[in-house]
Amino acid sequence: MTIDSDPPAPKDAATSRRPVRRLGLAVPGDTELVRALPVEAPVSVEVCGIGYAVMMATPADLKDYALGFALAEGLVDTPAQLARVDAHPIEGGWALRLWLMPERAGLALDRVRRRVGESSCGLCGIENIEEVLRPLPPVAARLKVGRAAIAAALAALTAHQPLGRATGAAHAAAFCAPSGDILCVREDVGRHNALDKLIGALAWTGIDPGGGFILLSARCSYELVEKTVRAGCPLLVTISAPTSLAADRAAAAGLTLVALARADSALLVSGDIA
Repeated sequence: MTIDSDPPAPKDAATSRRPVRRLGLAVPGDTELVRALPVEAPVSVEVCGIGYAVMMATPADLKDYALGFALAEGLVDTPAQLARVDAHPIEGGWALRLWLMPERAGLALDRVRRRVGESSCGLCGIENIEEVLRPLPPVAARLKVGRAAIAAALAALTAHQPLGRATGAAHAAAFCAPSGDILCVREDVGRHNALDKLIGALAWTGIDPGGGFILLSARCSYELVEKTVRAGCPLLVTISAPTSLAADRAAAAGLTLVALARADSALLVSGDIA
């Protein structure tokens, strides 16, 4: 697998500095300052030379995003099936070009052509409502995680969010050991993108998502449940509440879902926690 970025992504691709004015509300007085904002840019995803989707994302960790996106979309099953990734800045955004190994390219191209030629309900890789509700594979991994481990991961998360601390406007997806130690974090303005980046990073390094749990600084929508289940992770913890469909899908797939996680409490939505 080769990764190209020509020219290379700038080190500050994740943030942009902007002059702003802090307004005094409860206390009179304004302050002029320079504030870091997270970069949000269109990322055009192409598969084997054919346009697949345009995502709004932070153009950092695009190698991880490419693999995580391909895994989530079912374009590949393993990192070895992704032959090449090219990431290039273009006018108005970025181009992310994925090239698949021959054994996957034909299937993927057929799917891409169907997506281009048919109406879509607006979800990546989904052509109709029936596909949204198709059964998920049951989660096979089993993991014992205690409440103290969840609390420890929550307490440590902020220290692993440089983009979030700098801007106050980025989501984080963290992979945690059963002890609660945070092993890997990826950030993005989009919660789905952050999770795709995390799943891609784990896949590149050969870390089994079934051996730990995922912690998200986001509302738990059904897509995040689907991505977690398809990655093979048995436990998802989110800081905000789940949607009804997310809760239903988690329960049906055997995913333990903990939501509204705070320092002092959390909601057990599905599954079991010791």
